[in-house]
Formats: sequence, C-alpha cells, structure tokens
Amino acid sequence: MREFSLPALYEVPADGNLTDLVRRNAAQHPDTAVIARKDDSGGWQDVTARRFLAEVNAAAKGLIGAGVQPGDRVALISRTRYEWTLLDFAIWSAGAVTVPVYETSSPEQIQWILGDSGATAVVVETPAHAAAVEQVRAALPALKHVWQIDDGAVEELGRLGQDVSEDTLEERARSSKADDPATIVYTSGTTGRPKGCVLTHRNWFAEAGNAVERLGPLFETGRCSVLLFLPLAHVFGRLVEVAAMLAPIRLGLVPDISNLTGELASFRPTLILGVPRVFEKVYNSARAKAQADGKGKIFDKAAATAIAYSRALDEPSGPSFGLRLKYKIFDKLVYGKLRAVLGGRGEYAVSGGAPLGERLGHFFRGIGFTILEGYGLTESAAATAFNPWDKQKIGTVGQPLPGSVVRIADDGEVLLHGEHVFTGYWNNAAATEEALEDGWFHTGDLGTLDEDGYLRITGRKKEIIVTAGGKNVAPAVIEDRIRAHALVAECMVVGDGRPFVAALVTLDEEFLGRWCAENGKPEGTTAAGLRDDADLLAAIQSAVDDGNAAVSKAESVRKFRVLPAQFTEESGHLTPSLKLKRNVVAKDFADEIEALYRR
Repeated sequence: MREFSLPALYEVPADGNLTDLVRRNAAQHPDTAVIARKDDSGGWQDVTARRFLAEVNAAAKGLIGAGVQPGDRVALISRTRYEWTLLDFAIWSAGAVTVPVYETSSPEQIQWILGDSGATAVVVETPAHAAAVEQVRAALPALKHVWQIDDGAVEELGRLGQDVSEDTLEERARSSKADDPATIVYTSGTTGRPKGCVLTHRNWFAEAGNAVERLGPLFETGRCSVLLFLPLAHVFGRLVEVAAMLAPIRLGLVPDISNLTGELASFRPTLILGVPRVFEKVYNSARAKAQADGKGKIFDKAAATAIAYSRALDEPSGPSFGLRLKYKIFDKLVYGKLRAVLGGRGEYAVSGGAPLGERLGHFFRGIGFTILEGYGLTESAAATAFNPWDKQKIGTVGQPLPGSVVRIADDGEVLLHGEHVFTGYWNNAAATEEALEDGWFHTGDLGTLDEDGYLRITGRKKEIIVTAGGKNVAPAVIEDRIRAHALVAECMVVGDGRPFVAALVTLDEEFLGRWCAENGKPEGTTAAGLRDDADLLAAIQSAVDDGNAAVSKAESVRKFRVLPAQFTEESGHLTPSLKLKRNVVAKDFADEIEALYRR
C-alpha cells in the first residue's frame, strides 16, 4: 500500500488558540484537578482548573506589564516542572510565542536558539542557567528580560502585572489565531545547526484533539491521569501537556527519573508516556532482581508465558486453556508485582522516539500493561501515527493520526500531510523548501504500509549503509535489537564502503555493576577495564546474535568493539532527545572503526 488516511475526529476551532483550553476547563470543570505539582516535602499538590487559570492569568499580566508584545518570542530553559506548563500557557495568554530550550544546553546552543528566534525574554530555572545566558547576553541584543524560576520568577511576574487590566489581558489572550505560531521548537541537530520548527495553534489542536479522540479511554476526565517525565523542551513531552489539558485529565510533572519507581508509586498514573529505554530498564531491572533473589528461572518462564499469551491474543482462537492456566499462576507470582512497580493503576503507555521491539511489546501487554507504539517528528507536532487502543498491531507504529495522510514515496520515504504538519522552519526558507513539497513533508525516514494502513519504519534515508559488496543496510533494525540487551547502552552499526557490517557498542553503566557481581568481577570494575573480558564479550555476542537473527546474512554484524565509556549528551555523541549523532561518533571513534577492519 502506498497511501493511507483516516477521517478527522476533531474539528480545529476556526479562530481559537491554546489559551481556550485553560479558560474552558475553568468554566466547565472548575474544581477538577487538572495538574499536580511537587510540594516542598516531595508530595503531590493538586491544582484545580480554576486556580490554574488564575495563576496563568497573573503570570501573563506580568509578561504584558514587562513589555512583551504580541508575537514576541519568549524562551523557557527548565526541567519538566509545574512552572514550565504554567509559563507556557501564560506566554500564549500574553499573545507571545514559546521557544523551549533544553536545560542541558550549552551557552553556545542557548546563544544560537535565542539569537535565531529573536527572543525578547527568557525564563530560566536555576542560577547555572542564568549564568549560561549571561555568558552570551552581549551577543543577544533583542533580549530584554531574564527571569529565574528558583529566584521567584513567577512571583515577580505577578508583581509586574498588578496594573494590567482584565480587558487588556482578554484582548491579548484572544489576539493569536489558529494559524499564528504557538511555539518554535528547535530540532535536536544530529547534523549542523538546529532548525526552528514553527508549530501553530492549529497544528497543536489537530494533533492533540485527534489523538485524544482516537485514544478516548486513555483520556477520560475524572478517571485518568498521566505522569510526564519527558523533557517539555521535546515535542513529545509538549504533546502530553497539551493533550492532558485538552481532555482534560490530571497531569503530573516530574523533573527527572532518578526516582521514577517512587514517583510512579506516589502519583499512581493510569497512563505513562516514555521512550523505549524506560521500558527496557523496567524489564531488565525486574529480571536482574529476580536473578539476584534466586528466582531468575521463574521470571524467565513468566516472561515467556506473557509473550506467548500476548501473541495468542492476536489469533482467532485466542490463548489455549493451558496457557490461560499458566498465565493465572504467573499473574499472582510475577505480573501483579510488575504492575505495582508501574504505579498499580497503570493500564496503558505510549512509547515513541525509537522502536520498542516486538518482544517488549508482547511482554508488557502480556502482563496487563499495554504499550501503544507511535511515531512522529518535531515537524509533525509529535505523533503522526500511533497504535489505537482497540486495534493494536505490535511491531508497527500504528495508523495515521485521524485527519492526516501517510504516503510512501517510490524510494520508500515516508511523506506526511495534514493540519498537524508544521508550516516551515524559522528564518530558513531553503530548508523549508527542501522539506515541504506541495504540502507534503518529506520525513527522511523509510517505511512501509500494510493492508490495514499500519506503518513500519525501516530506517533513515541518510543512514543507509552501502557495503563494498553493494548491499544496502538500514542500521535501525539490528541496532534496536542489540540495544535491547540489558548490558548494552548504545549500538552503532558501521560498514559504509566496507567489506562487511560491524558495530560499536557501549555498556549500560547502571547495569554493569550488577553484571560484575553476578559474574565474579571485582567491584567497581569499569567498562574500560572490561572491554576485552571474555565473559563480557560473550554476553555482548549473545546480544549481537539476537540482532543478527532479525536480518539477512549480508546485513548481519560480523565484528564489534566495546567502547570504554557511554555516549552522552555531554560528550557530544547524543542529542538532548538521546538520538545518536552518527557523524560525530564516526569522527571521534575513527580509530576504533578502523580496528574492526584491520586484518
């Protein structure tokens, strides 16, 4: 199939903007908790729709009082927290445009984004962020204001807005129309300078409205809740914020995942949004704990049963009597405990950012926690395809967002069309012209559509490796399989113009200590000290063998090298959304790659 679409389920307001959501919630659900914030003791404090609107209005008046004009760009540099969402809606209520910046950004990156967007104001979270802005402020002549959340930014905005009238606020809040920019989200920049994707209020209404309608049971007001720990500077995290407010359902915001298990237990969400690595770690940690407690064989049998049970759900006959009996036993022994780790009320998760893999998809559905895999880009306001709750097809990224079209070009590239697709790159007509052709966005991803319109992503056009033998290899398939192993943090396949495919592998430092203890290695042994260890190489080889099982012989990894340290954002090898900067890795580890092909 070359093209597939679904009819729209949500009608975008003709002249509305995203501030309509908080005003509507306050009018229709005034006492409903729409958002929860962390208090000083680490507990959750609910904020009602009425109170949230009041706080948004107060901050918006402050922005107006400070001189922020309609259409001005206001940047946000902060972790995911209550104030991020409060200020996002306040910026929109002042008629301005939000420019999110990752809180891990360097001064050079901050200078580029604030300078390119022409930001007139920025709200930062910490003194370190303020110092980073100050370091480059001389190169930012348009920047007039810097406020710091940890130094009373919200309170200061409240004081600045004391003389702004309700009429002025109302006029500003209604000044932006559906086709006006709501935000400029800068791409992670795996190559070159990040580009600013202009996303309008219409884009977000079409995206969030149709997603909420299609995933109805996941967004029931008064019953459902979602815990967000993804960065709000990332488009996926932003979709969660807007969709939760549109539904509305209770939204919890967590600044980091260092205590994710504890946050899940205290908030007890019905819905979780995450990337595959989060779910891989849940599985790997549970399995490692079972092994440490001498229950590894029981866990492995339970996992195999869960996967078999999930697969049987897709068969007309369903699970057999014997399988249902085994499932009941393991539900009491294992699955119930795993669901408790996920908060106890969790029913669904939505996963994006990278392929989840069929094994994990079937495992989690088998334990009673369904992960719906999706696919999207910054340019499509996050999800452009996702698995529907009632018609999941594990191994795919689902059907197109209702109201949009997915087309597969002759060369296999995935093309997108719909109201959720961005309008262009800020101040970059050449890049816009290259990406958008007759209203179709060229994603750069390769994929296929099945007879039911379910999309599979098979790789990136620019990442295709052509071996010396002329074989085209899409790295994503085998990399994702190898990365699923508990010991593997990252895997990058190489082999362009080479006689065979090989791989660079980094170790998961969090899991490495546990592996060392289980395999008799000295405590504190590092990846650098183990990279030539026979036992470790055998474990990584098993991961490579599993990856090779998913591809042809010509595409399989013949050799690999374990690197002495993980790829990180700080090292410059990962983007803030944890995507590999392949060109940087290839340059920095050129000697390691050469060693793979040395006779």
